[in-house]
Amino acid sequence: MAELVGGFLVPHDPMVLTDPDAPAEAVRERIARAYDEVARRVAELDATTLIIIGTDHYMLFGPGCLPQALIGSGDIDGPLERLPGMRRRPLPDNKALARHLVRHGHRSGIDWAVADTLTVDHSVAIPYFRIGAQADLAVIPIYLACGVEPLLPLRRAAQIGQNLKAAVQSWDSDERVVIIGSGGISHWVGTDEMGRVNEEFDRMILDLVVRGDTETLAAFTDEYILEHGGNGGLEIRNFLAAMTALGPCTGNIIAYEPVPEWITGLGFAELVPAERTGS
Repeated sequence: MAELVGGFLVPHDPMVLTDPDAPAEAVRERIARAYDEVARRVAELDATTLIIIGTDHYMLFGPGCLPQALIGSGDIDGPLERLPGMRRRPLPDNKALARHLVRHGHRSGIDWAVADTLTVDHSVAIPYFRIGAQADLAVIPIYLACGVEPLLPLRRAAQIGQNLKAAVQSWDSDERVVIIGSGGISHWVGTDEMGRVNEEFDRMILDLVVRGDTETLAAFTDEYILEHGGNGGLEIRNFLAAMTALGPCTGNIIAYEPVPEWITGLGFAELVPAERTGS
């Protein structure tokens, strides 16, 4: 039987690669160590497949098709962009499990869109190359509408996470699955406030992660997030879906850095299922 053995929240800021020398060396080193630490913990969990929940950046889907929630269920490659140190190449897939997630969702109220060929962008590729590539783990990419309107409602993101948990647990093949929510936290993309980082907002979000408080996360309005976390802060949908997939869970913060040079508040956390904490 398949099992969700753990989860993580990580950033996918492409400026870490495209402008690597912008922040102080100590900041760069702490970010690199955080990615390495996540990779180490994933290896300790004996993961076989990563589910990475990324963002519907406009370069991927618009304007001809704007899915609310999509699973890469076939051949996968990436990254779409030219990113230093990340050569575009085929990525190991798990078609059987991905298609099971789709079928389970369709039977139980989640209208997944599917892509039987998919070139992933940086929101999936950066976590994969930094965390899963060394072990050649299979990856199932998921994209939620948190960047391009119409946005997926936060509560729907929570329902999707719950559905993923049930789907994985109903799969009758042995798999050890780790789920990764990929995103922000606070950042303003393409606006007059670009470069602003709201550390207070970021730490509030991370505190909710630590407490496993998905109800408060799901209750935020988009207007509140836009004001305090920017349009990039809308990516907490990816966090919420990962948390409910592991839920109930708590979080352990691995690192947090407010990095205006990279225009983002960068947070890393491990999600720990309640059964592993005994709570």
